Amino acid sequence: MPEEKNTLRRSITRLFASRTGIIAVGIVIGVVAALLQRLGNPPNMGVCVACFERDIAGAVGLHRAGVVQYIRPEIIGFVLGALAAAFAFREFRPRGGSAPIARFLLGVFAMIGALAFLGCPWRALLRLSAGDGNAILGLAGLAVGVGIGCHFLKSGYTLGRSRPMPYFAGLMMPLVMLLLLGLLAFAVSFKEGHAIFFSAKGPGAMRAPILVSLGAGLLIGILAQRSRFCTMGSIRDVVLLRDFHLISGLVGLVAAALITNLILGQFRAGFAAMPVSHSSHLWNVLGMVLAGLAFALAGGCPGRQLFLSGEGDGDAATFVTGMIVGAGLCHNFFLAGVPDKVVEGVLVTGGPGYWGKIAVVVGLAFCAVLGLTARQRT
Repeated sequence: MPEEKNTLRRSITRLFASRTGIIAVGIVIGVVAALLQRLGNPPNMGVCVACFERDIAGAVGLHRAGVVQYIRPEIIGFVLGALAAAFAFREFRPRGGSAPIARFLLGVFAMIGALAFLGCPWRALLRLSAGDGNAILGLAGLAVGVGIGCHFLKSGYTLGRSRPMPYFAGLMMPLVMLLLLGLLAFAVSFKEGHAIFFSAKGPGAMRAPILVSLGAGLLIGILAQRSRFCTMGSIRDVVLLRDFHLISGLVGLVAAALITNLILGQFRAGFAAMPVSHSSHLWNVLGMVLAGLAFALAGGCPGRQLFLSGEGDGDAATFVTGMIVGAGLCHNFFLAGVPDKVVEGVLVTGGPGYWGKIAVVVGLAFCAVLGLTARQRT
């Protein structure tokens, strides 16, 4: 019986390691994300790690932007799904201790860059599949940022090796997610008339049913953990290794989401006044250059960091914590971009404000200094 289980594990592992497996995972994520939008999630935002972590930050009071506050079950599902897959395949390995402060700050600046663009790499792909032309600029910026990060990697950049950690330490992020799930499920109230802080209007008030969202997150968490699905990693592999395995999963995601959006009538092509998007082209690019560079220096996109934290990776959990804190900073200090809007028939172009632009430049400088100085010495 144990040998049969091991044979089954090996077969599943080979499937997900294949080109067919990674494309299938991308297709599932694309379809699920488009359906979540149909079921109530914000337009062109069926799944967005950065936006959903921002909503969680607002729900627990790290910022008071009333339109983006909600404990998103998808994020919880990502971590718990990855945890379940890691246990099932004996890959739960508590580790950490690799430059925690640097990783935390990389998470903060990654969120600043993502919210300057208004989305993580996953949302950029989903926006593209729904016809938002601004996503092209964001993806170009992401590629540039990851490309710069690859240059640092080739030059010897490293934050040091992780070390084995106590078993319980590897469960910290999953336990935090279970706590958030409890707060959501029981609508715990810390203020009269409020269940945590949940938006009554705006993107935070647009949500698919809790069980559907949680189930979608669990499914994606399991599949992504097994397939090592990662947007940053796909670009890195192309640049450094000329390996197109992971990026074929991104192609599958965009194609599946595009077809699903066309079927559901959710496709609308354009640049101006797109849902939760802005057409300030320079800052769409620079925001994602910062995000892509931070992801490359930290070793994974925001989705991958959540999946790794489910496997017991404390370094990834530190990065995730930095992103959530960064979301609070973005909305408390007006660093996040704002969407385009139409006022009396006139388009008002959105984007980050004065302080948001400064924060993006500071973040680029921080990442550049870190990339140049954190090098392994022989």
